[in-house]
Amino acid sequence: MGRIIVVANQKGGVGKTTTAVNLSASLAKLGKKVLVVDMDPQGNTTSGLGIDKNEIENSIYAVLIGECGAREAIIEDVYENLSLIPSNIDLSGAEIELLELDEKEFVLDTQLSAVRDAYDYIIIDCPPSLNILTLNSMCAADTVLVPLQCDYYALEGLTQLMQTIGLIQERLNGDLELEGVVFTMYDARTNLSAQVVENVKGNFDGSIYDSIIPRNVRLAEAPSYGMPITEYDPRSAGAESYLRLAREIIERGE
Repeated sequence: MGRIIVVANQKGGVGKTTTAVNLSASLAKLGKKVLVVDMDPQGNTTSGLGIDKNEIENSIYAVLIGECGAREAIIEDVYENLSLIPSNIDLSGAEIELLELDEKEFVLDTQLSAVRDAYDYIIIDCPPSLNILTLNSMCAADTVLVPLQCDYYALEGLTQLMQTIGLIQERLNGDLELEGVVFTMYDARTNLSAQVVENVKGNFDGSIYDSIIPRNVRLAEAPSYGMPITEYDPRSAGAESYLRLAREIIERGE
């Protein structure tokens, strides 16, 4: 049965989509069969994997409102071992339509249960806010991976997110666990990045990955070419960092 990891942070601009795209691609490079689910109406994960979000036939929106099943929405083998359920701006309408449903927080969970046996990992990228799409993502997931930008407010944002995860564990998904925290946009030239890492390690009683994602030009360029970093520049520091993170996740899971 595939392990479902939601990549989440209520704070925007922390490298959430970058992590979802490149972690998925790295797991696929390591021979794991991976499905990425784009739960963000912006569709950046979809375009980051080279899919034109305005030309897709079935999206996660169609899945959530019952127009098709998850299997029908999957774009198989976008890259070797890596498949995608895409998203676009239509998904913003799902928030209103889902509100009318019973068990509205569990629609994604129900849909993914039909396909999860076909994958080693299902990675969900959700919006940078606590809404019905994020709740669906967390109710479907086994674990939450938190990308944390190395900035002054990092610990504050993490504290808020942990409170949210606690509420979801208490009321909706008692099996949800914290996968871990991964530091992103680390700049070795500044004292601030090092201070943030030490501050979080000193004040956070939870799992923190050894792999740290650097601030990297090639990593920033890759989405504009519709490619994960493993394809765009596999020798870059960004690619090596995400491969290290993927190996850590595999090892911890085993």
